[in-house]
Order: sequence, then C-alpha cells, then structure tokens
Amino acid sequence: MKKLKWTNHSDLAIKKTPSMGRGEYLDWMTFKGGNRIPFTEIFGPLIGLKEEWEEQGATPEELDFSAYRYRIPRITDIDVNTGKLGGSRTVIEETDELIRYRDDLGRIMRMEKGYATIPLPENFPVNSMDDWLKIKPKYEFREERFGADWLSKAKQSRETDAVIRVHIPGGFDEPRQLLGEENLCYACYDQPELIHDMLGTIGNTAAKVLDRVSSEVQVDILSVHEDMAGKSGSLLGPNEINTFIKPYYRRIWDMLQSRGARLFEQDSDGNMNGVIPAFLDAGINCMYPMEPAAGMDIVKVREQYGDRLAFFGGIDKHVLRQTKEKIEAELEYKIPPMTSSRGCMLGLDHRIPNGTPLENYRFYIRKAWEIIEREGKA
Repeated sequence: MKKLKWTNHSDLAIKKTPSMGRGEYLDWMTFKGGNRIPFTEIFGPLIGLKEEWEEQGATPEELDFSAYRYRIPRITDIDVNTGKLGGSRTVIEETDELIRYRDDLGRIMRMEKGYATIPLPENFPVNSMDDWLKIKPKYEFREERFGADWLSKAKQSRETDAVIRVHIPGGFDEPRQLLGEENLCYACYDQPELIHDMLGTIGNTAAKVLDRVSSEVQVDILSVHEDMAGKSGSLLGPNEINTFIKPYYRRIWDMLQSRGARLFEQDSDGNMNGVIPAFLDAGINCMYPMEPAAGMDIVKVREQYGDRLAFFGGIDKHVLRQTKEKIEAELEYKIPPMTSSRGCMLGLDHRIPNGTPLENYRFYIRKAWEIIEREGKA
C-alpha cells in the first residue's frame, strides 16, 4: 500500500472563507428571503484523494480547498458539552495498519489506518440497567461542562456576525454508542425503561446547559448527529422515534425556538424518507447530507415537504467520477429548483470519493457557479 501523507481527520480539514451574513443565511434557510444561494463542500475528501490530486498536478491551494469558491456563513459552536464527559484512552495495540485502544467507557476501539479517521467499537459497555447506572454519571450535569470563557467567546463571535450553533447528543446515536445498533433496536422493545432513562438523563443535562447558554446569547441553530439509516431505510421507525426521540428533541428545541433559534439540523446518512414526517413532528427542520445513492432526491423531497424542510448537500458525489456531461446533468436537475425555492445549501452529499479526477472537481465547481449565476442567485 502506498504511504499516505494525509492520514488524520485534521489532515482532511478544508479551508473555506465565510462570505455570507448571519441574517442572510438564516433567512435563506428558513424560506424567509435572500437572493444568494449558499454553496459548500460539507466534509472534504476521503483519505487518499489528496495524494491522487497531488499526482494530477493540484496546487497547495487546491489541496486545502482554499482555491475553490464557496458561499457559507461564519458559524461558531459554543464551547459547552452536552454529552459524555471524559475522553481518556489506553492503547492496546498499534501497528502501521491499525490502532486499537480502550476508551473511557471500556469499549475496545479499532481504526484501520489509511482507510478511516473514525474508530469503530469492537464491544459495548451496556447490556442492562445496572451497566447503564455505572456510566450514567458521565452524562449528568456538572459545572465543568462549560468551557473557560465560553460566554465571552460567544459574544465576540456574535460581534463578527457569526451564526451561533449548539449541539446535543443523538437520540439514536448516543444510545447506539453504549449498546450497539442491534442491542439498541431490541432494547426499544425489551428494555424501554433503559432507553427512556438514557435519553431522560441526557435531556436533563442538555436542557440545563442550553438554558444557561440561550439565556445569555442568541442561539441560532440546534444540531444533532444521528447517522441512523442505510440504503434500505432508518434503523428506527416512526413509532420508536415518537416514543423515545421526540420527547427528548422537543424538550430542547421548544426551549431554544421560543428564544429565537431558527434551525434544528440533523446529520444522518442513508435513506431517511420513511421517517421524515416523524422527525418533522419532533422539531427537525433541516437535514443533511441527503445521499442520492441511498434514495434521497432533494428535488422530490422539496416537492413533497415544501418549506417544512430545509437541507444541505444533496448533489451526488459519485457523479464526479463519471463524465462531465453527467456532472452537468446532475447540476441542471438540482440547482434550478433549489434556487427558486430557497431552504437549501447546495453541496456534495458527503466526502469526495477516491477516484474523483481533479479536473472533474474543477469542472463541477465552475459549472455549479455558472448555473447559479444564470439562475440569478450568485
């Protein structure tokens, strides 16, 4: 295997210069107004793509993506923790190919170097209520959840016209980290009191933290990470979402929305079509990255849900490995209806896949802006 130069999550970070005001962005994403469409690269390249592009003659500015034109707002994440406290780890094994370590929950985590930047668990710490009660203190409220000078930093960001964002743990994703996907799905039926206690505890903490935050500074966006679906659909259905996740979401969102927050965004890969109505009812009004390969078509979603659901992403990343004609067809299908309806930030539906020719990416950026300009949203 060829030795890679960019192997860590931080190595794949990309440079984008904010060029959109807070009010302009929030108005556009909530269908209230605006004449300029946001356009972005959500995540950047997969491991190995930078090396491919370097061999194809990419400049340093292309490798860090500062060469490309995007339109995004300045977004600031408040320095508070609403999830698990802790983070120490003990390395068990490390080679040139992989690293295995034990995290602070007792899980053995494994990451294949050169292929991934996020480790996956080999085991899970919770099988019963007793297991959860041992870990529960890591999720309870403590003052250390507030970063040093969090408030002054937030106020400074507000002075720069930044969009202020806060995060909560996923109603699916956090229990999944503790039980594993299969056991979590069973537990919704076999141990519902366990899931209720988990999300009740997490919700109590998030509510206390974000009540203080939103009392001191205007919060614009609530964000949650779930990654709860594959190509065949969501791992939880509407009934489970209504029973377990909706009360947790609503507790936090209703408070923040009453204080002026405007977007509740959810990050979930896969086919979420079957559970969009349930999540709309739970308060979500923005989803990403809207993967076409999993059946997410932003044109059809917009036709079905109108201004109830904003999104970003949605442009098929796999098309970039095909012909320029197919790239243009993808952009012509999706950009015009999005520019006319607002409520979207255009971009690829996830990381740029390996095998994407540099020239195709250059063409994609040029052509996207040509269409945006033609539609009068540049």
